[in-house]
Amino acid sequence: MGRIAPLLIAGAIAAAPLTNVRAQFTVPMQATQPDPATLFTNQCGTCHSVKPGDMPRQGPNLFGVFGRKAGSFPGFRYSPGFAQAGFVWDEPHLDAYLTNPQAVIKGGVMAYRQANPETRNTIIAWLREQH
Repeated sequence: MGRIAPLLIAGAIAAAPLTNVRAQFTVPMQATQPDPATLFTNQCGTCHSVKPGDMPRQGPNLFGVFGRKAGSFPGFRYSPGFAQAGFVWDEPHLDAYLTNPQAVIKGGVMAYRQANPETRNTIIAWLREQH
């Protein structure tokens, strides 16, 4: 025990200054959203294009979606619910659809949902400009 005690004491003394060390780093309070075009690409671009003349992907081309009758993009095969939609795309319909697509279009197959109203508003405002 005679040899161990000095080692324990030396270890405790060496570690003592470390007990008062505090990590110093900053965490951003809120991440900033990317520009609207990048946000659209990140959130929607896998399934949708907004380039005039682009063929549909997994979803229809959204160029000029504002004012378009739901379920009417030429060349895209819509689910049966879109045939019964009977509305024209506007801000309230897009907001509701991005929040919960199946609540707006019965039998719709879009899996994407966006719970964040700020993100939805940014995407919708950007889509309005694509005409």
